[in-house]
Amino acid sequence: MAAANDLRKGMCIRYNGNAAIVLEVMHRTPGNLRAFVQAIIRYIGTGKSADVRFGSTDKVETVEVHRQTLEFSYKDRTTYHFMDPENYESVTFEEDFIGDAKAYLTENLKVEVLFVEGKPATLELPASVNLRVTESAEGVRGDSANNVQKPATLETGKVVTVPLFIKEGELVKIDTRTGDYMGRA
Repeated sequence: MAAANDLRKGMCIRYNGNAAIVLEVMHRTPGNLRAFVQAIIRYIGTGKSADVRFGSTDKVETVEVHRQTLEFSYKDRTTYHFMDPENYESVTFEEDFIGDAKAYLTENLKVEVLFVEGKPATLELPASVNLRVTESAEGVRGDSANNVQKPATLETGKVVTVPLFIKEGELVKIDTRTGDYMGRA
């Protein structure tokens, strides 16, 4: 247990029975009232944020958090296999846990996994990844009106819109937060 005054950005606490990460902390001392701590937290299980207020002397339960860098190895039917690059141990996650990240996973891609109390909670991709274009229509000469785009299928099966000059076999940089084309790799 820690005092609310000891809360810092990035700490993991238990609030209303759920683990949550502290995103922002503000210590307030209004005129003639008691001091309090205003915090914005995000629940790990649901991803929802909340604005909470603690008295400055309230006790807050901290939760054990561990971040681990893993490399993606391969996928079978419903499981994704990762390797710990430090000790070469294999770690397996179900498709439900991977979620939308599966559209960006390529062999040897390094990801960060957040473990809360020994259980995996979130998988964080790098900000951008380089993926090969496997299928794309040819751009027609003369179709160069302002910023014309075409659909392209990437090696993971994800379809994105790219400029006309991108051809099959090229590497493109994709933003993992929005899924948008960023440029050639």
